[in-house]
Amino acid sequence: MPPMSTIPIHRPEFCTLFFNGSPSPYKCPRITASWIMAMDSKFSSTIKNNSDNDYNLKKKKDEELSVQISTPPISKVETLNSNDLQFDRLQPSDQELGRVKRFEFGQFVARETVLDEEYWTAAWLRAESHWEDRPFERYVDNYKRKFAEQEFNALKRRCKVQNGDSCACIITVRKEQKNAKHSILKSVVGTLDLNIRYLLQGETYPGERVKAPLFCSINRTPPSRYGYIANLCVIKSARRQGIASNMMSFAIEAAKSNAGLTQVYVHVDRNNRPAQILYQKMGFEMVEMANSRLVEETYLLRLQT
Repeated sequence: MPPMSTIPIHRPEFCTLFFNGSPSPYKCPRITASWIMAMDSKFSSTIKNNSDNDYNLKKKKDEELSVQISTPPISKVETLNSNDLQFDRLQPSDQELGRVKRFEFGQFVARETVLDEEYWTAAWLRAESHWEDRPFERYVDNYKRKFAEQEFNALKRRCKVQNGDSCACIITVRKEQKNAKHSILKSVVGTLDLNIRYLLQGETYPGERVKAPLFCSINRTPPSRYGYIANLCVIKSARRQGIASNMMSFAIEAAKSNAGLTQVYVHVDRNNRPAQILYQKMGFEMVEMANSRLVEETYLLRLQT
């Protein structure tokens, strides 16, 4: 058997992708490889005595190897920023919206987002809410803009149906006036996300820490399907007008009528007493089993529809 020369094998490395400031569960491999080449003595002496043949053989070998190594395709994620949007764009009229479902209350209308400028405004409201308690922090405007751009692109990704899960961004806008039209930036006053998800194998409520098998599956049966409301916020100047509760009611009704859900969940900060009172008035109840195990400073609430 001819002598063998080996190149050591390295384990594949993985790098974690970060979206919206937190690590994503998706990982991309860095390809490493090694080869074992057998060379007999005649072949070795030929290479040593003939530099031209050495170059040609090496080049040929490299070409063969380059054909054998397949590079996985790189998935492209479409991103937009504020420069791609028209901030003076007027709020679409009722006629332009057509059959988009909506819920009117007082001087406002709750409905699903339809335009990129509306997605951006929803993301900006969330940035304002996130930094609301730190108005005098240095570079706060830069932080808010960065937060809004990341949330905008993350929101657009979430609203694309993936593996049966779906997300809808719901907004509340000022009602259309006959003699006046508002820009989208000045019209959107509230926002939230309605997520439709499935419980993982072994879960009885979202986020339950269970010992799942190595290859766990998602139970895609109707009883395991649930709604989850997140990112509820209302602009400061429009608070105490029933916007949050009516927007929640619209989201819950959408979950019941469109998806046939019987359970809707929401997390609430343990120190946010006004939000807890709002949810309890709407029929949400604490999931005691979940709250005793939650590490975060939040309560998990559930509404049986």
